Amino acid sequence: MCDPHALAKLLMSGDRRSLARAITLIESSRPEHRTEADALMEALSAGGVRQALRIALTGSPGVGKSTLIDALGIMLTQRRLKVAVLAIDPSSVRTGGSILGDKTRMERLAREPLAFIRPTPTNTVLGGVAVTTKDTVFLCEQAGFDVIVVETTGVGQSETVAAELTDVFVLLVAAAGGDELQGVKRGIMEKADLVMVTKADGVLQAVAAQTCAHYSSALKLLARRPSDPENYPQAVTVSALEPASVESFWTHLKHVETWRRDSGVWQMRRARQDVDWVKSELRERVLLRAECDPRYRETVANLEAAVLRHGSAFHSKVRAQLREALQF
Repeated sequence: MCDPHALAKLLMSGDRRSLARAITLIESSRPEHRTEADALMEALSAGGVRQALRIALTGSPGVGKSTLIDALGIMLTQRRLKVAVLAIDPSSVRTGGSILGDKTRMERLAREPLAFIRPTPTNTVLGGVAVTTKDTVFLCEQAGFDVIVVETTGVGQSETVAAELTDVFVLLVAAAGGDELQGVKRGIMEKADLVMVTKADGVLQAVAAQTCAHYSSALKLLARRPSDPENYPQAVTVSALEPASVESFWTHLKHVETWRRDSGVWQMRRARQDVDWVKSELRERVLLRAECDPRYRETVANLEAAVLRHGSAFHSKVRAQLREALQF
């Protein structure tokens, strides 16, 4: 058992070990831990809510997300900004395990005292984030971090969920990666504030510029969003190996943040995110409560056995039995 109020006090003082303990607590599904986690969140909220710049980075595996975050994080910590990185890794559908290897690809940032890197498995949750990512972001803000980067799993178009809990959503694409035509598709492109063509250096520099032009043309096909500053979303090139390029990336991020704060969009987005979080939390709590109910488990077991016995002929009866069992 932990004292939530004592843990909250240590966390808000910037104690990194307390932050790690708090994240572990909210990730637990044990009923007693859920009670402690609720008390912790209440204690932290009573102390006033801090706000950091939340950035989501997504892209296909190998596009260079971790390398770019490492370079950006180093630049920011050198300016005495505190940076938290929440690296979301896909979980195995067989074992539930996860490699959690993103931290090893951020060697320099992992050694920085002003940085905090937390790998988290998705536990098979879709959307590029874990079910507790929203709470983890809140904990990092209360711990005094200035910038929070959410690195998504990057496995497909479902990464749009990450855009719903961050302030700036960045899509990374590879130069000459064969994905140029993806730019004309809806979905993840509609959510992007910046499309960054990575590895724009050396022999790939010219190819990256050409790829960037393709994405710039594709973005013009999308309707302008009222939440964007003029000429955004943009497609630009970036090289994690060149400090000037990383600086330009940060300038774009700050421009979007500043415009949204000044225009009032920031406050409206945060309010919408809070409402979405309440709905998501409600769904999660209802599901957990159902799964802990012996009647639910018995109903599921009976339905599974019936389907196995009768096959597709039984499917039409499943909905009615579910409604009766759940009293809907």
